[in-house]
Amino acid sequence: MPMQISGFTIVRNAVKYGYPILESIQSILPICDEFIVNIGDCQDETLALIQSIRNPKLKIIHNRWDMSMGKEVLSYQTNAALRECHGDWAFYLQSDEVIHESDLTQLVDCMKRLLQENTDALRLKWFHFYGSYYRYRVDSGWFQKQDRIIRNNGQIESFGDAWAFRRKDGRPLKTKNTGCFLYHYGWVHSPQMMAQRRLNAERIGFVTLTDYQGQGEYSYGDLNRFPVYFGTHPKVMEKAVGAHALSQSDWKAVQRRYWWHPARIFRIRYKTWKRVRRNMGE
Repeated sequence: MPMQISGFTIVRNAVKYGYPILESIQSILPICDEFIVNIGDCQDETLALIQSIRNPKLKIIHNRWDMSMGKEVLSYQTNAALRECHGDWAFYLQSDEVIHESDLTQLVDCMKRLLQENTDALRLKWFHFYGSYYRYRVDSGWFQKQDRIIRNNGQIESFGDAWAFRRKDGRPLKTKNTGCFLYHYGWVHSPQMMAQRRLNAERIGFVTLTDYQGQGEYSYGDLNRFPVYFGTHPKVMEKAVGAHALSQSDWKAVQRRYWWHPARIFRIRYKTWKRVRRNMGE
């Protein structure tokens, strides 16, 4: 029997808070045999947005999210979506995570190659874009790799704030690196939108804001302190990248400053191996 791949995600108020949920789903839909979307109770047009995909692979389930659970509500709802998956592998993307089309073939090859091996999860390298689509964070507190493809055998579950997975029996996950990238766009929004998202994160229990942090617009600070991303973005993100004024001005500055850089000339999808061991602030 051919290998089956299930995609799955959770989403709530994607329109209100600017999550690129359509781009996220569309980025891996070509390699999925089904895609499960767990939609929470929303105060916006999220349901209509998801329904606009009009693909028979898509399966929508509805759940009322118990926000009194705090951040644990995210793993609870993630596991609810996972239980609806039927594939050999379950490919999880959060609603602000996107996969580059250039990595799809390699990811499928990894899943095929490891299907008969004792592998629990496949790991990707995170790009945390920040302020601009051409800057990313590698400093302390920003995880740089994560498991997003798991063996769908009922033995693995999401936990905590749904940022990772674990085995139910307590043993460590047996993971394999794919060498592919996970594009995280949760921090590339207008200062006004980021301020709203931070307040929402505080209500859920992700962060605790000071009185100063909870007021006014969010500030990204000087973007020049962050590494430059010279590569291309997933095609599904082209419209968003092109419409982002700060990114466009930043890219012009990058082209002037790094006119000689081979990665800029050939648009190489490259991530620095250097980690900054100090917090650069938020």
